[in-house]
Amino acid sequence: MKTRLLSAIALAVVMLASCSQGKEDQAEKIKALEEKIAAMEGTNLPVPADMAQTATTADPSTLGSFQFSEVEYDFGTINEGKVVEKIFNFTNNGQAPLVISNITASCGCTSPDWTKAPVQPGETGFVKVVFNSAAKSGAQSPTVTIQANTNPTVTRLSLRGSVTAKSAGGAAATGPLKK
Repeated sequence: MKTRLLSAIALAVVMLASCSQGKEDQAEKIKALEEKIAAMEGTNLPVPADMAQTATTADPSTLGSFQFSEVEYDFGTINEGKVVEKIFNFTNNGQAPLVISNITASCGCTSPDWTKAPVQPGETGFVKVVFNSAAKSGAQSPTVTIQANTNPTVTRLSLRGSVTAKSAGGAAATGPLKK
């Protein structure tokens, strides 16, 4: 992730530099950026102070830990308009009560519900995902993103499957008709 970000920054700097500076300055900047990237990748080059990051290890006694039996559910092929519900059960395998602070859905066709109370170590909770296939067709893969006091702090659950569109032949006409 850091390498991609640094590569993107390096490319942007190179593009800007090529518009306003000579080739010698550009080569020097490219070399400097490559050295910074190499430093971030763990080579023996020193990391400049302005590039250094501090990370503190989270105290395990303050974290919950999700243990889902599954994180993806294949609902197969359904007809457009059908509603699919899936309950993902989990156990808190952490040392502290697990607290889900927020869950967001990838689109308006998906709505989540979850255990709102803290889930004590060893106890179970749930995340319910409801997918409404109205106005959807083809391959679908809605997701929900869970934010909680876990490591990592973000967990994703997903549904996947295919929606068969309603046939237009038997449907009532909607909108104006031309004569």
